[in-house]
Amino acid sequence: QVQLEESGGGLVQAGGSLRLSCAASGSIFSIGVMGWYRQAPGNQRELVAAITGGGITNYGEPVKGRITISRDNAKKTVDLQMNSLKPEDTAVYYCNGNIRRLGTQSFLEYWGRGTQVTVSS
Repeated sequence: QVQLEESGGGLVQAGGSLRLSCAASGSIFSIGVMGWYRQAPGNQRELVAAITGGGITNYGEPVKGRITISRDNAKKTVDLQMNSLKPEDTAVYYCNGNIRRLGTQSFLEYWGRGTQVTVSS
């Protein structure tokens, strides 16, 4: 089994900062792209940021310049540093990873359960 566990969500005032962390665990052989998505009520899930094993990053347009994604391949973690938060950043944030399990040949997509981020105005 493979699990992605998020931590670090919470309530913050507009203009504040939060750091989200996600740790992958289980029978993992290799991890490809890892990322963060978010979903606000009534909206579709959208990309926040993604990062390859080599450190190449991709950011969603609404968060560019305010959010930084990073990962530690040895620890199997991916972090999201969010600054200058806005009320419209309020959503459930989900960790995502493309992971190859031990004894398999394919990468599969895994999701965490999500962590709530609420930004008050």
